[in-house]
Amino acid sequence: MSKSIIVEGKTTAEAIEKGLKELKVSKNMVEIKQLDEEKKRSFYSILAPRVVKIEMTVKEDVRQETRSITRKRKETNTDLNEIEKVSVKIKEFFDSIIGDAECNVNIENFNICVKINGENINHLIGYRGSTINALQTLASAIANKNSTSKIIVTVDVANYREKRVKTLEELAEKISRTVVKTRKSITLEPMTAYERKIIHTKLQDSDKVKTFSKGEEPHRRVVITLK
Repeated sequence: MSKSIIVEGKTTAEAIEKGLKELKVSKNMVEIKQLDEEKKRSFYSILAPRVVKIEMTVKEDVRQETRSITRKRKETNTDLNEIEKVSVKIKEFFDSIIGDAECNVNIENFNICVKINGENINHLIGYRGSTINALQTLASAIANKNSTSKIIVTVDVANYREKRVKTLEELAEKISRTVVKTRKSITLEPMTAYERKIIHTKLQDSDKVKTFSKGEEPHRRVVITLK
């Protein structure tokens, strides 16, 4: 059953803002229905201030996604013996496809971390990390096929992800300055959920701009706009 609330405000914008704060969601995650305007009448007052009343309902796909994420978190594997066995299979997989490159597989906080280094390995990175992401998807599939519960696998090549974080954080700062200067929102190129989170996190404490995501995967984008 979808979660719904009814909120009031002097204007529609004020009512929406109140509702979003109460539900702790962004505007694109709810359906908004404006109800009939009512008047609060006072026996001692000639003026009757207008009250805008709206109904806000969290979209069902958002609730399902939240429940799915919660279930996945609860099912995270903490059996080190099983994770170690899976890490061996992951190592065998990468050794079979990366040629002369060096592959190190470690277990950190019950997650499997794969780091690949060597010469002439840019082809394992791909355009803006597309190949790394594909390799990570394959490794995750192998890991969870051989596990009784969820194992998170991360793959990095030549410290690409660390460099990418720095690049995205610099981009976030640069775009935010442009938004403040031009007073116009800017929509970034499509990014993975991991990369979008970097942008959101970098600007979450800004007192001048805010961020939100729009669109459907794999074309979901971050929007940076004035507060």
